[in-house]
Amino acid sequence: MKKSIARMLSLGLVTLLGLGGMITSQAYAEEVQGSESSEEATTPGTNISLTPVSKILQISSNSVYEDYFTVKNEGSADMKIEVYASPYSYVYSSEEDSYKLGFNSENNFTQISRWITFKDKDGNYAKNPTFTIAPGDSLDVYYRITTPDNIPAGGQYAVMFAHTLNGVVAANGIKTEASPGIVVYGRSTEGEAITAAEISDMRIEQKSVDGGNGKTVFSASAKVKNTGNVDFSASGVLKVEPILGGPSYETQSTSGRVSIIPEAELAVTDEWADTPDFGLYKVTWTVMAGNETQVIEKVIFLISPIAIIVTIILLTIIIVWIIIMVRKRKARRSRFAV
Repeated sequence: MKKSIARMLSLGLVTLLGLGGMITSQAYAEEVQGSESSEEATTPGTNISLTPVSKILQISSNSVYEDYFTVKNEGSADMKIEVYASPYSYVYSSEEDSYKLGFNSENNFTQISRWITFKDKDGNYAKNPTFTIAPGDSLDVYYRITTPDNIPAGGQYAVMFAHTLNGVVAANGIKTEASPGIVVYGRSTEGEAITAAEISDMRIEQKSVDGGNGKTVFSASAKVKNTGNVDFSASGVLKVEPILGGPSYETQSTSGRVSIIPEAELAVTDEWADTPDFGLYKVTWTVMAGNETQVIEKVIFLISPIAIIVTIILLTIIIVWIIIMVRKRKARRSRFAV
């Protein structure tokens, strides 16, 4: 079971939204017999949703916190689920030179995952009870967080998963299951809460899009590392101002926000999708993370590959025309000289 869960978690897709965050309810495909794409599998009975999307709470030593979340079976068949808590952390990947979500990696900030139990069908609290939900029905899953005598200062982070156990195996041999989850953000009331951020690798670039078919956009990025002991929100503002006239752009206040937990380093990015093909612009990239702010500026002369090709063609035509005119003029002068 543990190996199966680990394999499932490594393939699950997760999306963190703002400070609250959310692990989205997306099916993943586990190869059972075949080798076809999961998009070809028919998967009745695996449509599942959880509410709320997150839980934020203050925690103290030697205390008990109780609450519940709701699981809804939006599929067309009975659904068997297993609920459990896992660490919510990020692990560095040397191959991709970035941090990836890792639900099996424990550290000082994920101890809360070991303090969570769930009420089973008999009213007892267990680590991973199972339930069956009829199609269209909802189930309230009650959980308890029991803290030890001493808890660390700062934040504690976990994910409460509801993993389907009766995924459907299609004719092509693909078994689909779903594993939505709720992110738990715990803040210790003991010790000092330290908000500390490191902003690095600030960049403003022209990036090719559309498969390199001539379209480029203004792109900005930065890395933000949480070196404190509590989560914080990081965001970036890309501002593009025309120097010789033309359109302008500024990041919307509702976009580009990233929640970063301790010991994680994530990217903050933005781009101007409607970047014009030609112009002279002042580009400013501002990144705000925790109590830190960094700003870089660039003046960029923008000309797309297509515009370059057109310019070369026009210049070639002009040069050829000038050469022809000069030769004609020399030919006329030669005739008059005779």
